[in-house]
Amino acid sequence: MLESLRKVWKIDDLRKKLIYTFLMLLLYRLVGVIPAPGVDAAKVMSSAASDLPLLELVNMMTGNAFSQMTIMAMGITPYINASIIMQLLTIAIPALERMSRDEEGGREKIQRISRYVTVALAAIQAIGLVAGLGYIKAGWLNYVLVGVSMAGGTALAMWIGERITDKGIGNGISLLIFAGIISNLFNGIIALFSTAITSGTASAWIAAISIIVVALVMTVVVTFIDLGERRIPLQIAKQVKGRRVYGGQNTHMSLKVVSVGVLPMIFAYSFLAFPGTLIQLIGGTSSNAYIWWMTYMNSGSVWYMIISALLIVAFTFFYSSISFDPKKQAEQLVQQGAVIPGTRGKNIQKYLQNTVNRLNLFAALFLAVLAAVPTLLTSGLNAQVPFAASSILIAVSVALEFIRTIEGEMSIRGIEMDMENGGFM
Repeated sequence: MLESLRKVWKIDDLRKKLIYTFLMLLLYRLVGVIPAPGVDAAKVMSSAASDLPLLELVNMMTGNAFSQMTIMAMGITPYINASIIMQLLTIAIPALERMSRDEEGGREKIQRISRYVTVALAAIQAIGLVAGLGYIKAGWLNYVLVGVSMAGGTALAMWIGERITDKGIGNGISLLIFAGIISNLFNGIIALFSTAITSGTASAWIAAISIIVVALVMTVVVTFIDLGERRIPLQIAKQVKGRRVYGGQNTHMSLKVVSVGVLPMIFAYSFLAFPGTLIQLIGGTSSNAYIWWMTYMNSGSVWYMIISALLIVAFTFFYSSISFDPKKQAEQLVQQGAVIPGTRGKNIQKYLQNTVNRLNLFAALFLAVLAAVPTLLTSGLNAQVPFAASSILIAVSVALEFIRTIEGEMSIRGIEMDMENGGFM
């Protein structure tokens, strides 16, 4: 990666793109320290909003902006929620499905609708969550200020992300999430070693070093799995069109080992965190329901890990079923004159379905085990782990995507430079 960045820096237009990306990320982080109007700062300083189970993920992805109640408290999470909602509605509503197939203007309309939904969700979530935590000052005007300022922060984050995608390097939305996760991880590691230095005990140092080692091992494993793919061999039959002959070569179809990404984890975490958060907001921490929930369904309990693992498996198969259609893929292969050796006709769809099911089973088990590692580490070392499995998975995926984008930019410009000199690379 460092070698790629060094080469990028030598090319004028890529250097400008890299600087633009860095400055936009810096702007995002600087705006993230502006406190939101209408929020009671004294209550924010005296409590920890991120202790609520449902809000831990939001706080992680916003780089502690939520716990500090800044205008970027909602971050880019409403945009992610809006995108998921629009993706599900596109499958359920025929009009949206037809619009998504229209490559000229349909996708732009869906993107425009997603932006409006993002701002609306940001305002509703901001007022609901901040009011539920008791952080809004008295008076209806303060509710309006919180909703408008935090929705404006999300709109600004969405704009920054889109500008990075258009004029910078990489996917802007992913890089914003990456910046928040890395900031949160860096602060957590600093706090971990500060605690070890302050206490001066051997157990504290062992815990800190063990957590760092486990984080590095998880990063290596996640990187290896993220790069893994299942290659299905294809044979494309010869087709004569006019005086030209097309096809007649062997190729392959690539399927990622973990194609669902981090979404099954996020869905499972949110599903399990919602009841505990609702109980805490309504009944408080002294209610019998909250005591029971924290006794049997806290993040370190056996039941929590079992249920979360089952939910991850279920959501893995569910999300894969709506993102990959074996029937449509089989029809496209037949139209292209491609066949899988030893498999023809309707058996192609069955072969693809069986292959995807096996990959989903491996992905589900991998994500379930990965999700349990931080929990087991916290229980075994009796120390706060400054990262979650989802944060490692997101950070690694975004970093690899960024590297691939840089390599693609370098490859394109290498070909262009060679063409200018009268040859190809």
